[in-house]
Amino acid sequence: MNPLEHSSIPTPSSEPRRNETFQHKLEQFNPGMVWLDTQGHVTAFNDVALQILGPAAEQSLGVTQDSLYGIDVVQLHPEKSRDKLRFLLQSQDAGGCPVKSPPPVAMMINIPDRILMIKVSKMADRHGVCGTCMIFYDVTDITTEPAEPAEPYSGSRDHAPAPRRLFKIPVYRKNRMILIDLKDIVRFQGDGHYTTIVTKDDRYLSNLSLADLELRLDNSIYLRVHRSHIVSLPYAVELVKAEESVNLVMADADQTLVPVSRSKAAQLKDMLGVV
Repeated sequence: MNPLEHSSIPTPSSEPRRNETFQHKLEQFNPGMVWLDTQGHVTAFNDVALQILGPAAEQSLGVTQDSLYGIDVVQLHPEKSRDKLRFLLQSQDAGGCPVKSPPPVAMMINIPDRILMIKVSKMADRHGVCGTCMIFYDVTDITTEPAEPAEPYSGSRDHAPAPRRLFKIPVYRKNRMILIDLKDIVRFQGDGHYTTIVTKDDRYLSNLSLADLELRLDNSIYLRVHRSHIVSLPYAVELVKAEESVNLVMADADQTLVPVSRSKAAQLKDMLGVV
């Protein structure tokens, strides 16, 4: 089949953004801080953490602000994110240092709809590890489009506001947190709670799952063609049909052949305008 050079799929738009680096913006942020005991139960918050986690706990768990003290911090996060956070809190450094901490991870909180970069640091006194300090940056406003005007809350989950659409993806690499422009991403390949982000000339590991990402991508541009793959259709090169399968050649450095599930083949062909 001919390469899809003349596909009518629109390319992602890029609005002018302030000419600041992500690191500079992080320096201007007031981080949220949560102190945990050795069992991961909350002992203290700073004001930023209360402003973000307080409403989340009240709306999703029915827990008042006063009841947050002593709660298992994992319970403040969506169920699908709890294993990831639990792993982060329990991580041990391979070198054996009791206070060496793992790198930050990106996580999403559903209520309110926030994207956080979370870092945990073990705390020690003269007797050894005595708890954990969890620090997070709320990067929602620099990674997502502005929220749509909210409709009056009806009390039904069916009328919950749509997640804010991503335009940048936060990742951690070489001791730095960086943002990847969505318009530069060719495809996403999932592996459990993690996702490999592939651009034309590089690859990045993200802590966000394909399910997290799919909800926040423009579905006129990005299509989940397989349970393990989301593709950016403007980067599609060729549709390859075999006897029992359909594959999509993507414009990354390896010209990767991405499998297309039978349930998605017709939708993909329709979106690409091919027969």
